[in-house]
Amino acid sequence: MPEPGESTASTPSYDWRPDVLGPGFEQRTLPLGEDFEGEVVATLVRYLRPLGDRLRRGVASGSDVLYVHGWSDYFFNADLARRWSGLGARFFALDLRKYGRSLRPGQTPGYITDLADYDADIAAALAAMGRGDRAGSRRPLIVMAHSTGGLTLSLWAARHPGLVSALVLNSPWLEFQLSRLGRQALAPVIGWGATLNPQATLPNVDFGFYTRAVAREQGGEWAYDHRWRPDRGFPVHPAWLTAILAGHGTVESKIDVGCPVLTLLSTRATIQAQWSEAMRSSDSVLVVDEIAERTLRLGPEVSVARIDGALHDVVLSAPPVREAAYAAIARWLEGYAPGR
Repeated sequence: MPEPGESTASTPSYDWRPDVLGPGFEQRTLPLGEDFEGEVVATLVRYLRPLGDRLRRGVASGSDVLYVHGWSDYFFNADLARRWSGLGARFFALDLRKYGRSLRPGQTPGYITDLADYDADIAAALAAMGRGDRAGSRRPLIVMAHSTGGLTLSLWAARHPGLVSALVLNSPWLEFQLSRLGRQALAPVIGWGATLNPQATLPNVDFGFYTRAVAREQGGEWAYDHRWRPDRGFPVHPAWLTAILAGHGTVESKIDVGCPVLTLLSTRATIQAQWSEAMRSSDSVLVVDEIAERTLRLGPEVSVARIDGALHDVVLSAPPVREAAYAAIARWLEGYAPGR
């Protein structure tokens, strides 16, 4: 690997460089070695805070925020970075291995067989943020994660007590949509399939309705790269689903993430096999009432904010709904922000 500031035609540079989100954003490749599909990397994105934000005191002042995306996703919400910066935090976002900026040709998108393997991605991100070894930085760490990222980061925090000062979960996928009984019935079958053919393609149950509610060209508000966030999601494989179901089982048995938790959820879900305009103002992915119960198993200090009209990704909802979500985060930080 070259020294900082150097690069060669045959060796990639791992310095900060301009990001696809444009001015104000930079990215850095985090090498993670190789697996059966070749080079494995994660990618850290940082927001370059304006002077006004750096001088302003906010409820998150002095903190670092690390955001982690969900399944079939990557970081593209520039407004989220600006909001956290306005609250006083340094903002970073991580594209995990085989997602978004980190996906390499020939790799199976999102594929992993154990959610604990992401520990390496997160450790590399924290090091690139200047947080050093396990002793960490004096700056408190606030982690925000969405959907599958919420499951992954909750399990990670429980395995690494003392690293996270506050955890903000955006519709975390903490239980299977068919509930605990459905998960327990399905897990042995999927596990058997993972043993026989771990990368087999399972039937796609994503009808593209969530994309219809989010994507600008389909009536939503957001523009993004559909190669990195496909309309009907990534193909699902038995080994990956086995890892997810194992994570759900761990949450069911109760864990302790070691810090206060705020979970943002919609007030209602619309999960069905036919499009409905209600999907533009509800969660069309998760059974939110069940997730609200599961989030109480993450530790002794858990708050749940139900946001009326919210989508699955609460901060991609309509503007008034987003404002309500950000207001809920700010109110919660008034009491639980590190150092208060």
